[in-house]
Amino acid sequence: MSKEFIWKIPGAIDSILRMLKQLVVILALAGMTFAVDLPTKKVLNLAAVKVMVAGAEAKAKELNIQVTICIVDDTGNLLFLEKADTASFNTLDFAQKKARSAALYRSPSKDGQDALKKGNLDVLIYPGFFPNQGGLPIKVDGQTIGGIAASGSKSENDEAVAQAGIDALLK
Repeated sequence: MSKEFIWKIPGAIDSILRMLKQLVVILALAGMTFAVDLPTKKVLNLAAVKVMVAGAEAKAKELNIQVTICIVDDTGNLLFLEKADTASFNTLDFAQKKARSAALYRSPSKDGQDALKKGNLDVLIYPGFFPNQGGLPIKVDGQTIGGIAASGSKSENDEAVAQAGIDALLK
């Protein structure tokens, strides 16, 4: 049988075209099966950190207080730490603990303080939890992307400084 003869068989070309269409459909489905939409995650970059620091520093100046400011990412890793000239050295540790607690537990560090006041001693053993007001989670589009805290003044002032940093970011 010669090659020319195969093409003369009735329906041979139609059969080949149907097989090619099926092959295209199968390959397209296989491609969709392996294509994965990876989630996107917002992160704190240097520009965002600078904006928050400026907002927090402005609030501290307005309140006439000397505080340490700390910003961490969503896993509690340090991104920024600054101690005001006359702030106590222990505020370096306190600010970091407040910011980490807020980021890791996705809630204000004051929540832990309130739970402790209600007699919930369990909060004292939670890893990375710090029950002291002044740390806030940084949330964008409902997603916690970090934590910010201040330490060195009254707890309410510390939290106000942290909130000012978040407000500057979300303007």
